[in-house]
Amino acid sequence: MKKIYAEEIKENENIETTFLVKDKKLAVGKTGKPYLVVHLMDKTGDIEGREWNDAERFSTFFKADDFVKVKGVVVSYMGKLQLKISNIKRVDDSEVNREDFSPVSKRSFDEMFSELKGIVDSIEDKYLFKLMLSIINDKSLSESLKHAPAAKAMHHVYLGGLLEHILSLCRLIDNVCDHYNSDKKIVNRDLLITGAILHDIGKTKELSYSRSFGYTDEGRLLGHITIGVEMVEEKIRKINGFPQQLSMLVKHMILSHHGQYDYGSPKRPKTMEATILSYLDDLDAKVNSIEAFIEKERNSETNWTSYHRLFERNIYTENFLEYEENDAKEPEKSNNAEKEENREKSELSHGRTMTLFENL
Repeated sequence: MKKIYAEEIKENENIETTFLVKDKKLAVGKTGKPYLVVHLMDKTGDIEGREWNDAERFSTFFKADDFVKVKGVVVSYMGKLQLKISNIKRVDDSEVNREDFSPVSKRSFDEMFSELKGIVDSIEDKYLFKLMLSIINDKSLSESLKHAPAAKAMHHVYLGGLLEHILSLCRLIDNVCDHYNSDKKIVNRDLLITGAILHDIGKTKELSYSRSFGYTDEGRLLGHITIGVEMVEEKIRKINGFPQQLSMLVKHMILSHHGQYDYGSPKRPKTMEATILSYLDDLDAKVNSIEAFIEKERNSETNWTSYHRLFERNIYTENFLEYEENDAKEPEKSNNAEKEENREKSELSHGRTMTLFENL
């Protein structure tokens, strides 16, 4: 059976294909009748499915993180596609290609990790360099760093997303340092690069991503910020003579990178590097989130996306305008400039004439 991907699904289609179950729940309607809600995913996206007639029985056939064969019709509900399920059953792992079901970065894991190594090599501070070496030389940690997504649902939500996000931050940081350190050094690049690499390191343990993306028990109980500080502290203790103040500055960036208490940040940024990291982290996450949202709805017949719940708005998609070649913008500018020059000459001539009459 040919796999029909989520991005290919169209309204009013009858489909029968396989998905990975992100989650499922039994709900109760206004009449007291139960219905089944499942979120189905593959590497191209996801779709919500509902079964209305025999929910309790179908619910026993599978659980979250199972692969399932689904049959149903695609309908539109509140502007979004939804699958009205007529049949759903678990399929064995041997019957599917796992690579069809997990979204993956467009970049090679090894290529990105090689770029990360190059960035680490550029760190001049000997203690921060040793700290970074302890991270990339940790085989288990480095493998997790290569594959982990950056989040469960917000941004860079694909395998390799965390590393892609880190590399993007490092490129932004170099631009910022070039700008603000042009006259005198006011930004510590080594410290800022270290913070960028480590700020979300706890997500390698917070998130589960062997199948659908979710949270580990440790992630639910502690969160990636606490986990990250503990991981970094463990590495620092093994480096002889690591300065206590430097350790404090590194951990402060991890603790404050969410920027505000309302966003789950235990501390607000209180150093130059922590402040820059917080803003760049937020910027990169938002750009990726908007990019993914626009890409998901690229076949829309309008210039607007549907409502984005995170940003609480619709997003206008036509940010690059195309002009006809016969618009002749440049000649028009030249003509306007010529008209302006003639007008100025006329006004100057008129002014001289008036002065002459006034002097008579």
